[in-house]
This record gives sequence, structure tokens and C-alpha cells, in this order.
Amino acid sequence: MRILLVEDEDRVAAFVHKGLTAEGHSIERAATVAEGTAMASTREYDLVLLDLVLPDGSGREVLRKVRDADPDVPVIVVSALGEVEDKVDLLDAGADDYIVKPFPFAELAARVRASARHGQRTSRTLQVGDVSLDTRSRVARRGERAVDLPAREFSLLEYLLRHPDQVLTRQQILDAVWGFDFDTGSNVVDVYVGYLRRKLDRRGEPSFIETVRGAGYRVRS
Repeated sequence: MRILLVEDEDRVAAFVHKGLTAEGHSIERAATVAEGTAMASTREYDLVLLDLVLPDGSGREVLRKVRDADPDVPVIVVSALGEVEDKVDLLDAGADDYIVKPFPFAELAARVRASARHGQRTSRTLQVGDVSLDTRSRVARRGERAVDLPAREFSLLEYLLRHPDQVLTRQQILDAVWGFDFDTGSNVVDVYVGYLRRKLDRRGEPSFIETVRGAGYRVRS
């Protein structure tokens, strides 16, 4: 899933980012109300993880913007405010779930999985050329042919499809798919692009994922 994490504490954000990317999710972080509202109104997400206490205001403002942009996207509030009144207030305001800090990662991961299972969103398909990806059912296709992808390959393909015609550097891909603290000297991006090519490309045809020499990778619409 593509997840928006609105969290100003670097330590908490790193903890959540590392755990959820390891489970195959793509995480984009906002650290303020301004960033969170801007990202929520201009990009599509499968889930929002939302802190309430932010340096420039309340996470409730982000929740309102999220609901204006997409009434159906699941929102899990992650906050140190744990009183019953706080939970009831946020659920009434449009949140779908509430988890109190500090929390074990296993609990957060379970709630994220439950959100995906309950299918609060309709199926969404990304398509570039003859390659499509259903982010709900997690089915990839090249033409009529279904392609089986493990979680990390799926996240890599999803990231590429969300940025058609854009040259993505290896560092951008590392940050989005593997996490910001991943070893920048690793060739893991090239290795996984190779995995995708072997599964997506047909013999004798140009590769769906184009190498831009000295820059990175691109998929063309």
C-alpha cells in the first residue's frame, strides 16, 4: 500500500517507516500540518497514519483535508492523547482507527493489515502502456498475462507506475521503496529492476523499464 505518514518526531517516523517498508509498503512522510494537507490534497494514498500534535497545528486539520480529498481512504490516528474523549472525538471526525503512543510495531502492523483487509476503498488500477497494477488485489499484468510479484518487486513497480515519463534516480527509488536509511552504495535497485524485467518483458521487445544512462530509470506512457 501507498501510505502517508504525518509525524513530526524523527525517531517515531523512522521506526514506523522501517517496519512498514519491510512489509512491502511505500511510505511518504509529512512532518507538519502544511505538508500533510498539501500531500493529501494532491496525491492518492491507500492509508493515512496521522499524528495529532504537530509543530504548526493540529492533525485534525489534516484529517479534514484528507476527508475533503477522499472520503473513503482509511485514516489511523497515532497519538499520545489516549483519553476516551479524544478517541471518540477523532472517530466522530472521520478517523477509522486510533492507536496510542507508545505502541509495539506488531500492533500497528496488524491494524494496517486489517485496514487493507476490510477493503474500505474500491479497487484502484495503475496502468502505463500495457502494464497494469491493481493496488487493492495486488495483481500485476503485462497485457493479458498475470505476473506474480513478491512484496518488494510490487512496491518497486508501483512506484515506477506512479511516476510515468519521469526519470527516477536510484536514490529516489531507494528512499521510496527501501527506506531513507538504506545503504546508498548498494546496487539493490539495479538487481530488482532486473527481476522485474525478467518477469515483465517479452523476448525481442524493448524493456518496459528504460535505463537512462547516468541518471536512473523511467517507464514511458
